[in-house]
Amino acid sequence: MNKYKLNIELNHFELLSNLTDLLFFQMLSSFGKRFDSKGAKPLDPKDLIYTNLYGQFGVDLESSRKRGDWVDTEKLLAKGRDWIIDQVKKSEIRGRGGAGFATGTKMSYLPKKVGKKPHYLVINGDEGEPGTCKDRQVLLNEPHKIIEGALLTSYAIQAHTCYAYIRGEFRYEIQRLQKAIDEAYKEKLIGKNNKFGWDFDVHIFSGAGAYVCGEETALLNSISGLPGHPRYKPPYPSKAGLFNAPTLVNNVETISSIPAICRRGGEWYSSIGVPGSKGTKIYCISGNVNNPCVVEEAMGVPIKYLIEKYGGGVIGGWDNLLGVFPGGMSCKMLTAEEASEAIMSFDDLEEYDSAFGTGALIVLDKSVDLLGTFARVAKFYEKESCGQCEPCRSGTARIADIIERLSNGTGKKKDIKLLEQAAKKNNPCCCGLAPAGADPIKGLLRHYRKEVEKLVKD
Repeated sequence: MNKYKLNIELNHFELLSNLTDLLFFQMLSSFGKRFDSKGAKPLDPKDLIYTNLYGQFGVDLESSRKRGDWVDTEKLLAKGRDWIIDQVKKSEIRGRGGAGFATGTKMSYLPKKVGKKPHYLVINGDEGEPGTCKDRQVLLNEPHKIIEGALLTSYAIQAHTCYAYIRGEFRYEIQRLQKAIDEAYKEKLIGKNNKFGWDFDVHIFSGAGAYVCGEETALLNSISGLPGHPRYKPPYPSKAGLFNAPTLVNNVETISSIPAICRRGGEWYSSIGVPGSKGTKIYCISGNVNNPCVVEEAMGVPIKYLIEKYGGGVIGGWDNLLGVFPGGMSCKMLTAEEASEAIMSFDDLEEYDSAFGTGALIVLDKSVDLLGTFARVAKFYEKESCGQCEPCRSGTARIADIIERLSNGTGKKKDIKLLEQAAKKNNPCCCGLAPAGADPIKGLLRHYRKEVEKLVKD
């Protein structure tokens, strides 16, 4: 009788009686190595940053302090600006708003010395990406993490003023953040002559519902009283941002992670996740799942793990899965097979020709109206184009028009080719809205072209 003794890594054995056994063992060993090297370990509860993500505890200053906010903040500031930036660099955190740029590097781009114009910090809370609601949860239930993170970041970049740009529809969230700001002023945690010795003011600016203002330069224009249109770059905000002064723009989730990074150390943060995608992440899981939710987990965990453990699985079971948008509607959808293999990391999703985006997983099962779903996606981007760039203005409209015809039954087979041509046009624009509107369509035609052709009558 053949006997095997394999450990968890599948790299030890006692007896292999023949070549068949050897080949079988090599297959198992290879599979184990691929599995171990690709996905991250699930997040240990002790490494959670957001312990009140669901609002199960109080959000006031006293309750926040009990959860670790504003603890030893003075000691962190005393370590100096360079130390804070160094910890952020060591953490390897990348922007959580969608672009994924290295946060520590971005901080270091601002001038070392303050010139004639002051430095500014701007927090991007204009959360308008379909399927994304992570920042909303932080604004509602962890507002003091945002304010403390803003203080630490502003001190590091020598900014005395911060603007929190919050989506206009988030009225209750704005009230929560404002209440926390008022508490911080009252306790002299911020403001002039505060207890930390770094004068620092926080102002809330409410957006007006434009999705394009999630782009940082459009957001800066909006605060400045200009139309919320993206700027041509360069110059970049680090040199000429808000009021044409050096500015750092970071997402709500990014800023609210800074206190934990400084308190526990950048190396602690970078010990979580996978290469190129470090730390924790707030994921949004929605669509055809049994338990739509928002959850904090490690970067780099498998998509299937997130959907089954936290989303309660696909409605009708995994075999009923049609596809998954891994990072919000602006990325290409993964097939069921790809979603079974892929992990939530920047690099891995790029290998599947998709994107990490905001980490908002939108799950579609086989019951969905495929063309109707993508027609709504296309209509969203047509509506949200600011119209400044002609390729975006006309391109999003053309895509929306063609797929609407295909969806309502008036389209022809030739329209599929026209749709493909419109999506593949790559004319330069000020921002990424045009490609964001085209990428989902590219993914649709790459993976589901036969299904689309079956739905279209000639």
